Parts: sequence; C-alpha cells; structure tokens
Amino acid sequence: MILYPVLVHMYLELVYNGHTEKAISLMRTFGPEQDTYYQDDLKKLAIVTKREHMSGNELTDTFKSNQFIIRMSRDTLSLLKRHLNDKKASVLLNIIQEHLYFDMYEGVARNKSQIDATSGAVGGEAKRQDNKAKVYYGIPKAPDIQTLAAPVEEEEGEGADQDNPEKPKKKKAKKDPLFSKKTKSDPNAPPPDRIPAPDLKDNDKLEKVKAIREASRRVTLGPETLPSVCCYTLLNANHSVCCAEITEDSSMLAVGFNDSIVKVWSLVPQKLKALKSAQQLQEVNIEAEDLMVRIMNERTGEVSRTLAGHSGPVYSVSFSPDRTLLLSCSEDATIRLWSLQIWTCLVVYKGHLFPIWDVKFSPLGYYFATASHDRTARLWATDHYSPLRLFAGHFSDVDCVQFHPNSNYVATGSSDRRVCLWDCTTGNHVRLMTGHKAPIHSLAFSVCGRFLASSGADCRVLIWDLSHGHLVAELTGHEKAVHTLTFSRCGNILCSGGLDCCLKVWDFSKITEDISSEEVNVSHNPDVKTGEQYLLRDFATKSSPLINLHFTRRNLLLAVAAFDGTNP
Repeated sequence: MILYPVLVHMYLELVYNGHTEKAISLMRTFGPEQDTYYQDDLKKLAIVTKREHMSGNELTDTFKSNQFIIRMSRDTLSLLKRHLNDKKASVLLNIIQEHLYFDMYEGVARNKSQIDATSGAVGGEAKRQDNKAKVYYGIPKAPDIQTLAAPVEEEEGEGADQDNPEKPKKKKAKKDPLFSKKTKSDPNAPPPDRIPAPDLKDNDKLEKVKAIREASRRVTLGPETLPSVCCYTLLNANHSVCCAEITEDSSMLAVGFNDSIVKVWSLVPQKLKALKSAQQLQEVNIEAEDLMVRIMNERTGEVSRTLAGHSGPVYSVSFSPDRTLLLSCSEDATIRLWSLQIWTCLVVYKGHLFPIWDVKFSPLGYYFATASHDRTARLWATDHYSPLRLFAGHFSDVDCVQFHPNSNYVATGSSDRRVCLWDCTTGNHVRLMTGHKAPIHSLAFSVCGRFLASSGADCRVLIWDLSHGHLVAELTGHEKAVHTLTFSRCGNILCSGGLDCCLKVWDFSKITEDISSEEVNVSHNPDVKTGEQYLLRDFATKSSPLINLHFTRRNLLLAVAAFDGTNP
C-alpha cells in the first residue's frame, strides 16, 4: 500500500534536486513492481526528468499539495513504524510522516482483495470522515394530483334537490383507484422544502397523470422477463457523433456532433412543430384546454431539427422534464439553452474556462449541473447567468455528472478515478468513493435513490451504497470502456453499454438482496460482490459502439449506437 506513494515522492525529490540519472534508475528498478492500476501514472511521471517539468504537471501538483491517503488498522501501522525505526530508515519515515495520511481504524487488518477493491485513485483512498455525513437518499412523497386526475360525475340521491327537480345536480369528483393508493413516506427522504423547487404548472400535473397511467401498464422486469431492446443506429456518423439523449417520455432524440451542431429527431409519428407567429398567436384562446396544441403551427412540422450556435464539438445534451427546453455543452466552454418551441438559442451560460464534458437537467427542471476540464462541477438555474454552487475538490477533469432522483444531490465522476456526491444546498461533498482504476465516464442512480452505479475506461461497472459510501458490487465482462448506464423503471435491472459494441443486462434486484442479507461493518468496506452470477443477458450490436441507453415508461429499452464500418 505504501510503496507506490513512497516511490513517487522519492522520484520527485531526486528530480527536484537535479539527480536525474538516479531518479530514472529508481523508476526503472521499482516502477514495474507496482500494482497494474498505477502503471499509467508512473509512465506519465517518468516523463518528468527536470525541475522545470514539474510546474503545471497535474500529477506532480497533486502529490506535492495533497497527502496520499491510506486506510490502515492501528496494529498494522504500529508494526510498520516499529520496523522502520528498527531499521533506522529515516528517509522513509520522513516521507511517510510528511506526505502520507493514515486513516486508522480499530479491528482486523484487510486482506489484499479488500485493499485492491478501493485502491487506484490518484490521491489514495477515501477517509472514513469523508463518508460520515448524513445523506437523505430517499425519494420524497409525490405531490397530490388526485384532483386533476379525477373525472367528474353527477351526484345522485342525497345531493340532488328533491323539492326543485329543475335545479342542476351537484357534481363530485370520481376517485380513480390508480391515484387513491397511499404512498408510504420514506424515512430517508429529505424534507420537502430542503431545496427550493419550482411550482408545478397545470400542464406539468397533467403530464404526471399521463406518466402514472402509462406506468400502470409497465412490465415488471426480472430474470424471467428480460427487456425488449430497440436500437437506433446512426449511420455515416461514426467519427462525428459525440453524445445522444432521449426524452423522459421517449418522444425525442437529441444528438451532439463534433462539427458543433445539435440535431433533434422525433421518435413518434407527431412531427416537431414550431410556434405560430406573434400575429397568429393573438387569435388563440388562452383559456382553451388544448392551448399547447393550438399555439403550434401545423404547417411547420418536421421529422428533425438542427440547432447551430456552438463553436466547438458538442459533448453532452440534456432535455428538460417538460420537453420544452434542451441544454447542450461544448468544447467552447459554454452551455446553451435551446427552446424546442421556437427552435432557437435562448441563453448562453458562461463560467467554465475550459471545455465542458457533461451537462444534466435536474429531475425537477429549473436546475442543471455541468462537469468540466477545469476540475470543477457547477450547479446552475435556468434563470441565473452565473452558477449557484461550485463543486471543487477533484484532482483532474470532471468527466460526468448526474442528479440524484430527489434533486438534493449531484454525483460526479472524474479522471482522478474518484466518485463524489455533493450536497446542492451546502456545496460540500458528502460522499467520496474510490475503486475505479481509470477515468469514469458514466453514472446512474437506482430508482430507490440508495445506490449509485458508475462505469469507465477500466471496463467495469461499480455499485456504491450511499448510506455508508461503501463499494458493494463489481460487474465485469465488458472488453472496452463502458460509456452508458441505465436502470429499468421498476429498478430491478441495470443495463450497461460501451465501445465493445455490447449491451449487458444485470440482475440488480439480486445484488440488493445479497447486500441486505449481510451485516454492515462501518469501519471498512465489506466484501465486494463479483462474478457472472448477476449477468442475465448480453446483446451484441453490429459493429456499433453504444452511446446512450434509456428505458421507456413501460420498460422497453431504447439504445443509441453509431455504426463503425472500420470495426471488424
């Protein structure tokens, strides 16, 4: 555990003091003996052979300005210090005291597999203190939409006026059994007013009613009922497609290209229409129930629309929950907010100084989060030009960002191989999770909000329990980087897709069952679940790396892939 950081600091010390040949000899002798997941960093470090090379180097800056964290039992640490004192290894002792931080715990020392499970991050492991804050991972009770959902029927008998038969009968709302089911309040849910949320408009409420009705027809997935998959393949676009996203109701697909444009397609028979002109809108009755239909110009319907405005590749796109807005982020360090009614850019948000790799709308709408090459993630609101929160703490690029289903937290994955969970109200990190051996490309929260799945260039999918910040499962089988993850709407299935042109379906309900049957040891990570036992099925595409996965409200799996003719 301590050999890698000690080797790095010895090497940097020799380089800093001008002993280049001795530094190179040290690296050649002991570098290959280090764990495989540190080899890439050691290769980058071997390029630094002069003092001037050290300034501005991401890796050397991280080691010089931060202590490398190692979790160790009290007994092991006392044995280590006694051994070094007996050997009079003063140089090693100085490096350990100055540059290493030991997160001590009482109890049995960990075995090699337990250490390997959480090792690999640039700055070492997470301290236990990093994962002690309370996390409200539950889902708040949904607002009551019974009144909107209920059809009205005439009241008979006692409600009618017997003396005056001409008088119209009173009407009362008929209860819909679908909406009269009482949902239990989650004890782990945040208070409803913890984060300011925009008021639901009538149109949003009607959309929720429609979503609940559709969900009632949903197929519950499991080992016996695997999802059907529909794959949208982008042709002649292998080296030009950067990202793709499908709306929550599966009606539209947006794709970002490296020539700075965003293209939006309709996935349903209804075409993409634009608003009527200002003169025509004056004639529309604003009290009409179908107002949203009336304000659209039927003659302007198109199967696809193109949005141009960025001056660099578009790395991520995200639809608002009500499907009227689209966010896009780019290499040009800006985020653009597009109207999907007038098909033009409404706002350009500036704040990041370097390329922005990811953008995501909050499940509430209104808020959105971004991840950038400047090593920060930021929380924004659509009606503010500047960010509301700045999430700083990663040692390298923040590659991906994802909102928690309750919108109170934002998760980030970075090239420093760490996953962080940030509190939107305070801006502080409340969970820090290590275990990935390469940059992280994708994040997905479970439907219940307790678990987080992450994947990246190490070809693995890791499952984290947010209640303690523990790594609970490691899913292997992909041969190349995993770029997209999604949970089924029922929460029983996890799907992953990547550059190996393969889509894998995992039994997430079995993972949670196995976890709940174990006792939790808070002092250190439990044994990590691994193996092919959780893999239910894999689907191969025809030379088409997967870009995005999405479950419809009825649990049909939609995949977006780009055909690569050069792939054998």
